[in-house]
Amino acid sequence: MTTAEKLAKVKCFLLDMDGTVYLGDELIGDMKNTLNAIRNSGRKVVFLTNNSSKSACAYREKLERIGIFDERDGIYTSGMATTLHISAHFPGKTVYLVGTDALQREFEESGIPLVEENADIVVFAFDTSITYEKIRKTCDMVKAGAYFIATHPDDVCPVPGGSIPDVGAFLELIAKATGGKRPDVICGKPFQAMGVAVSQFLGLKKEELLMAGDRLHTDIMFGVNNGFFSLLVYSGEATREDYAKSGITVDLALDSLNDIVPYL
Repeated sequence: MTTAEKLAKVKCFLLDMDGTVYLGDELIGDMKNTLNAIRNSGRKVVFLTNNSSKSACAYREKLERIGIFDERDGIYTSGMATTLHISAHFPGKTVYLVGTDALQREFEESGIPLVEENADIVVFAFDTSITYEKIRKTCDMVKAGAYFIATHPDDVCPVPGGSIPDVGAFLELIAKATGGKRPDVICGKPFQAMGVAVSQFLGLKKEELLMAGDRLHTDIMFGVNNGFFSLLVYSGEATREDYAKSGITVDLALDSLNDIVPYL
């Protein structure tokens, strides 16, 4: 099947944000018109992120502030994928959650019972209010046999002027403190749990989804691992040299998402 034939089947663009749509608060090129072209082609736009510290509402506020959110669009986070995974596979099980207040509200709204001790499941997410006590409880419950879920695997989270430790960095700490315990499931990109969740959320088949992003080992491998159309853009992290050395095969590679317009 040709690239054009594959692209013709796509009904939804899953878009990484930073490095793909914008850099910080600056849009990449003529992104407003590019997003409108995607929408006007009859395809849905869903902004997809591994960052579980913010709610979909918080992301919407940013996208509205920089002028690119449309009422037809969707937002999907690794936190949302995690709540769906738990609701689908562990209904009624208790959860000890390491995460922000915003993520805690999402879990509560999903009907997931949260506890502070003896949980069936431990969920470790990006938590900007992390404490030693939270880490201790996580290690104790994981060692005691709790099912262990991480929202995403990123080692660092980009911030203005650099980066800060993210979930992946803490997973190494937890492994060292628990005799090598690793998550039973990691929900975010590049793994399949989030792919299954977002497919169910949208009611679409894998061949009807396109994943566009600038990171080879998260965004692009997420598309590859889930059988989605994979679109690599060179507007953020990955370079052509990185792609050539990666051993990964994408469906399409472009300088930026703006270059998709002639293909629509």
